[in-house]
Parts: sequence; C-alpha cells; structure tokens
Amino acid sequence: MGDRRRRLVAWAARRLPRFGVPSPADADPWAWLEPYPVAPDAGAQRSLSIAFVTALQRLPPDQRAALVLSDVLEFPLTEVADILDCDVTEAGHLLLRARAAIDVPAQACSDAGREADVVACFTGAFERGDIAAIADLLAQDAWLRMRPLPIAYRGRAAARHFLSVVAFPGGTPGYRLVGAPSRANGQPAFGCYLRDPAATVDHACGLVVLTIDDADRIAAIDRFTDNSMLSRFGLPRTLPAVTELRGIQRRHVLQFRVAVTGPRN
Repeated sequence: MGDRRRRLVAWAARRLPRFGVPSPADADPWAWLEPYPVAPDAGAQRSLSIAFVTALQRLPPDQRAALVLSDVLEFPLTEVADILDCDVTEAGHLLLRARAAIDVPAQACSDAGREADVVACFTGAFERGDIAAIADLLAQDAWLRMRPLPIAYRGRAAARHFLSVVAFPGGTPGYRLVGAPSRANGQPAFGCYLRDPAATVDHACGLVVLTIDDADRIAAIDRFTDNSMLSRFGLPRTLPAVTELRGIQRRHVLQFRVAVTGPRN
C-alpha cells in the first residue's frame, strides 16, 4: 500500500503546474541543423537566416517550393505557377499558406551600424553576466535555444529565467564572447568561452549566433554546443586567460565592428 501511495504522489507531482516558473518550449525536431560561414559583407538576408532555413523544413513540399521560388529566387507569381504546373490562383494560395506558417522575423536589421551597436551591448552584458541588460535587448517573443539539445525557451520572461538559473546563477559572469571572422548564415556569430580561474586558458563551449530584427531587438539567441564547428568560423578551441592577455575582449569586439561596418575615419 505504501508503494502504491508513493507512485500516486509521484504521478500527481509530475502533472501539477509549476506556477511562476517558465516551461521550455516544445523541442525542435530540426535542431540538428548547423550554421554555415559566409563572408562578413553577406548581410543579414532573411533567406540566409537559420530560422528561415529551419522553418522551410517544416513546410509541405509544394509550399516550400512556392516560397523559395517567390521569396528567395524572386520569380514572379506567373512563373512560380508555371514551374509548379498549377494556375496562378493555386500558386498564390500556396505562397500565402507558406508565409503564414513561417515563424521568422519579417525583416532582419538592415543597418550595419545599428546591428553593431546591438552586438556591442549584448557582448558587454553577456560577459558581465548582466541578465537585466540582456533581457532589455530581447524582443518580447525572443527565442533562446541550445542546439541540438532539446532546450528552447520563448519569450523575454522565460529567457530571463533560464539565464538567471542556468547560464548566470546569482548573476555570476563566467563567459567570454569572441566575434567570429565569418558570419553565420549572414548573422552575427561568436565563439563562447568558459572562464576557468584555476587554469591559464579559457575553453570553448560552443558558437553563439544572434538574430537581430529591424527594430534593433534580438529575436533569437542560438548557442550551438558542438565545438567542432568553431574552426569553420576561424575560432580556436581555447584562448589564453584574460589575466594573461588583457584587452582581447575589447579588441575582438572592435574587430567585429570593423568587419561589419568598415573602418571609421
């Protein structure tokens, strides 16, 4: 009887709502998709973005084809219909349904200077462990994901909860961000390094990619946990500790700004 009661209590506990604690969003079956490096001058084209490429995988084949032909390759609707062997009305319906299903910011930040300002604010706040400052940069429905792990939080409150409990418990800074020479799918990318006070080097813990919308808000923070991709972005697995190489953080942020906006006179 005691075992049965314990099982019933455990069953009920698993089903009780946890008020005040944000729950993670549903796991993304396409979380295994990885970013690819592009030249710094590629810009933040929507058709390059990780979110757009991921969203394409979820569409039915006919809607995916219509969206790529129209919004990526910029074929007129009449040619889309001809390629898909359907009438213009049907092609238009396919395109409308595809656009409605794509959960991607309508426009990425198109101003390199504004993007660089957001990047500088984010890197500074992240390295300080300033959760409030990071949250202030987020869009209201921003995503925070750790790919390919089934960890995804949506919304400013949920992201702030994750950052305070997991990434920066007690507001303790523990990371360094180094701007990648290449962009990830046209988006700002950084090597993330874990500070180790007991060692002379800081060890890589993935690649961080930002999605910045046209309102200068961060629509998504994606951390890719596989360190093997760092070399594709020109980033090392380890860095000398800050105590041995002072100023490296500021230099790399400035290098990233120059790569994005060009040298200032």
